[in-house]
Amino acid sequence: MPNTEYLKIPRERVGVLIGKNGITKDEIENLTKTDISIDSDTGSIAISPTEETEDPLAVWKSRYIVKAIGRGFNPEISLKLMGDETLLEIINLPDYVGKSKKAIMRQKARIIGKEGRTKDIIIDMTGVDISIYGKTVAIIGGMEQIHIAKEAVEMILNGVRHKTVYAFLEKKSRDMKIQEFHRIAKDETDIM
Repeated sequence: MPNTEYLKIPRERVGVLIGKNGITKDEIENLTKTDISIDSDTGSIAISPTEETEDPLAVWKSRYIVKAIGRGFNPEISLKLMGDETLLEIINLPDYVGKSKKAIMRQKARIIGKEGRTKDIIIDMTGVDISIYGKTVAIIGGMEQIHIAKEAVEMILNGVRHKTVYAFLEKKSRDMKIQEFHRIAKDETDIM
């Protein structure tokens, strides 16, 4: 049986994790069959398996759901991490631009784009969910989609022009649709 996992989330996100009358915390605990202990003053979280925990990944899933909420996602999107094919990727902006607050703000603005357009294009072309919070960019989605979205974000962080990033996303989106088409066609021929 897995041991207790510990993590910390920003204090201002603790209320979102708990939810109105504890509903969000209860839902996560019920779905994952884990116990979540929260220290509201520090944002420290402890996640333990319960007696009825059967899934060996339950504590791990719960941890990533809590982590996603801590990184700015709403609970509904964070619960997508219950699926075995859905992952959370966190890009730490200081790793790319240093600790300068101005540089971090500038890069966050470039990732978001005018009126949120760049972020929306990345989401639309890859099918991921993105949260830009604090000094991080968090992405929830399937492995291939996350890989493409992360590459697009890294291109922006490395100073590539938006136009070039959009062209990259368009090509990758087309490639994913072709792969999906071939997969469906193969599945249908296997059935016959």
